Amino acid sequence: MHITPETGRGRATLMLCHVAGMVDLVALPVWVGTLAQHYGYDLEHAGMIVTAFLSGAVAASLAAAPLYNRLPRAACAFGGYGIAALAFLAASHVSGFGALVPLHLVAGIATGTALSVTHGTIGRSANPHRLFAMAGTSLGIGAVIFYGAVPPVVAAYGGSFLFLVFAGLMGAAALACTVGFPRVATGGRERAAAAPLPRAAWCAILGVACMALNQALTFSMLDRIGVLRGFGQDRVNGLLVVCGLVNLLPAAVAGLLQQRLNPVRVALVAAPVQAALALTVTLSADFLPYALAGAVYPAVLIFTHTFLFGLIARLDPSGRALASTPAMMMTGSAIGSALAGSVAMRAGFGGQALLAVVVGTAATLCFAFVARRATAQAPAAAPTRQ
Repeated sequence: MHITPETGRGRATLMLCHVAGMVDLVALPVWVGTLAQHYGYDLEHAGMIVTAFLSGAVAASLAAAPLYNRLPRAACAFGGYGIAALAFLAASHVSGFGALVPLHLVAGIATGTALSVTHGTIGRSANPHRLFAMAGTSLGIGAVIFYGAVPPVVAAYGGSFLFLVFAGLMGAAALACTVGFPRVATGGRERAAAAPLPRAAWCAILGVACMALNQALTFSMLDRIGVLRGFGQDRVNGLLVVCGLVNLLPAAVAGLLQQRLNPVRVALVAAPVQAALALTVTLSADFLPYALAGAVYPAVLIFTHTFLFGLIARLDPSGRALASTPAMMMTGSAIGSALAGSVAMRAGFGGQALLAVVVGTAATLCFAFVARRATAQAPAAAPTRQ
C-alpha cells in the first residue's frame, strides 16, 4: 500500500506525530508546575529545564528544515520519537538539575527532528490548511485527556509520572511511524527547494514565533499565577480541563472557515487579542476574569496558526518553511519558559504583562508587513482570476 498524507493511515500517523511533538503547547503549565511543586525548583530553574527541551527542538528543526527534501523522513520520525521516549523514560528516574537538563535537551533534539519532517510532510499534502486543522483538533482532544487525567495522578503519585506520560506518547508516535508515515510526491516542488524564501514568508514565520513567545510567557505561568494569587490548586486544575475542552474548537473551526477568512487579517486581529488576554491573566486579582482569559488563551494561537500554516504553504510549496514550524513555535516557547520565570521573580507578574504587550506589538508589525506585500501583489493577481 502506498501511504500518502491523503490516505487514512497517513493522516492518522501525522496527527499522532503532531500531538506528540507539540506536547509543550499542552503540557507547559503542568510541566513547570510539576517541577516547582514536586521537585522543589524555583520558577526560574523550572523554566530552564523546560527550556532545555525546547531549545533542543529549535536547534534540530533549524538544522532539519533546509534539508527536508533530502532526509529519510520516515526514519527521522521513527528515530526521533523513539529517542525522545527513551530520554523521558530516563528522566522519570532522576531528580537532579544536572541530570534533567541534558535529558530534556536530548529529548528536545530528537523531538524537533521528528516534528520537522512531520510538519514538512503536512505542508506537502494536497490541502495543508485542512490537514493541519485536523492535526490541531487531535491536539485539542489530547489536551482534554491530558488535563483531565495527568494533574490528579501527578499529585497522587509524584512528578515522575509526568515524564512517563511523555515517554509513552513519544513511544506511540514512534511505533505509528513504522507502519504509517506517508510519502510525498516528488517533481516540481523539489525544484522550488533551491529558491530563496519570499520576504512575506519570513515575516509570517517571525510573526508566528512572536505569538508563540507570548503564548509561552503567559501560559507557562498560568498554574503558578493562579496558585500564588490564592485561587487554589483544585480550581486551577479545573481551569486546565476547561482550557482543554475549549481547545477542541479552534483548529476545527479554522478548517471550516478556510475559504471565508483572509489569513493575514486573522493574524492582524489575533495578535492584539492575544496580548489583551495575557494582560487579563497576569493582572487580574479575581478568579473569574483570570479563568475566562486563561481558558481561551491558547485557542487564539491554535486558530491563527492554522490559517498561517496554509498561507506559508502557498508562499513556499517546497515544504522547507513548514518543516521549520517547530522552530517557529518552540523558539518562543524556549525563550518564554525561562524568561517568564526570570521576569516573574524580578519584576512580578506586572512585568510579564508589559512584556506581553511589547511582544504582541512586534507580532502585529510582522503581520502588517505581510498584509502590505499581499496588497502590493493583488493587482498582478487580479487578471489571473478573470
